[in-house]
Amino acid sequence: MTALSRERVVAVIGSGAMGAGIAQVAAVAGYTVKLYDSRPEPVAKAMSDIALALNKLVARQRMSPVDAAASLARLQPSLTLDELAATKPGLVVEAIVENLDAKRALFAQLENLVDDDCILATNTSSISVTAIGAQLRVPGRLVGMHFFNPVPLMALVEVVEGLATDSAVAQTVYDTAAAWGKSPVHARSTPGFIVNRVARPYYAEGWRLLAEGAADAATIDAVLREAGGFRMGPFELMDLIGHDVNFAVTQSVFEAYFNDPRFTPSVLQQELVNAGFLGRKTSRGCYRYGDGAVNAPAQAEAPQPIPAYVSYTRDAAALAAATHPHGGAVTDALAARLRTAGIDVAHRKVEKSVDDAPAFHCNGAAVYLTDGRSATQRAADNQHSDTVLVDLAFDYASATRIAVACADQCAPEAYLSVVGLLQAAGLTVTRLDDVPGMAVMRTVAMLANEAADAVNQGVCDAAGADLAMQKGVNYPRGPLAWADAIGVGHVVTVLNHLAASYGEDRYRVSPLLRRKHASGATIHA
Repeated sequence: MTALSRERVVAVIGSGAMGAGIAQVAAVAGYTVKLYDSRPEPVAKAMSDIALALNKLVARQRMSPVDAAASLARLQPSLTLDELAATKPGLVVEAIVENLDAKRALFAQLENLVDDDCILATNTSSISVTAIGAQLRVPGRLVGMHFFNPVPLMALVEVVEGLATDSAVAQTVYDTAAAWGKSPVHARSTPGFIVNRVARPYYAEGWRLLAEGAADAATIDAVLREAGGFRMGPFELMDLIGHDVNFAVTQSVFEAYFNDPRFTPSVLQQELVNAGFLGRKTSRGCYRYGDGAVNAPAQAEAPQPIPAYVSYTRDAAALAAATHPHGGAVTDALAARLRTAGIDVAHRKVEKSVDDAPAFHCNGAAVYLTDGRSATQRAADNQHSDTVLVDLAFDYASATRIAVACADQCAPEAYLSVVGLLQAAGLTVTRLDDVPGMAVMRTVAMLANEAADAVNQGVCDAAGADLAMQKGVNYPRGPLAWADAIGVGHVVTVLNHLAASYGEDRYRVSPLLRRKHASGATIHA
């Protein structure tokens, strides 16, 4: 453990929400903290806000009055950088405006004031750490220390190494973040680092679903939330973040990767920004807010009777491996949900081809887990008109909603029998228009694909990618662990079918996923 000694001072520069949060966390962890801003008023406000936050913790019995008082005693304002430097800090964390020139100027000034063994850390969320440190006399001591807002509540810290960052410096910052009670992950300085890169598909696939008329925003949000297990759907989350902020990050990552189509911004979101409909802060975004605001509810199918006969085709020998391309482990979980609900699901042998397994059958309908094809395409490929697809769910045992899609050539009575079957298992059934990959499956596949590419390109390791997405944006499961649970082969199949459907490089499969699929290994093996 090489965490910064508690005998060394931690200096925080910038007293906005991020700087104040960092100062609070360090002080609570037992470090003397010097808080500086270019003006004294924001520092005074930050000190007051921190005192209020700690007093609330005391009132909720989550902190003792003695610990709160000790933490506040360790937190001290600095009126000048010279005064701050005189305390000989061991770590300076910068949390000023997100501007390269401003950060470079600050660190150039600091380098002439602090001792050479003082670590310089930037809380940048999007600027290259390499670029920030390029003009320093000792660039090896500059490292990224990217916290997430609100800092006291969010566990993740991305410890970002630029090309010149000394690995020992990065490890000290990593261990220091852990000593502060955070969950640090190592990352290499590339556009978006881990979270802001890997999270792009969560928004991007939502926008594409909306643009293609798969469903309205409220319905897509409900499916991702109630079936996918995400805390918030993409549209309500973007309304909370602010579309100006979210769109700017997407543009930044897109441009930084030289217009890679995987990060293409949405024209629909650009229209919202152009209109000034930025989300909650303007009372209108994808939803309306404020007194009298009315938003349409998520779509749900009307109640249907339970079908008289249900069977499940499961070729156990062919589907034994978790990497099998037809998602047997996932459909087994849905079969278990149906049986738990008291539905008699008979076993049916494979009659025609492996593409028939795994599948449910009721009243002539064949029901498959989506594999990236539209239901209409799959019906044509299988020569079975009455084809219905079900979307992925995070946990079929506890999900409250499931999305379905129906082939254009499917008979209405066959489709409605599937609706009745799923409703009998206690699921709210939402019909999406027949878009390839549906909602949860294509989103998770793209998240896993982007995380795999980050690992493949040496940005982080697989464990770091999963931890970052769980601790940084509250995903219910790390995307790579999710790919292992679905089956790497099925994820590859979904992405291949999406690429074939759209004819776009956007859905190209990460070489790491292809390699794991070819070897039959899981990503975390």
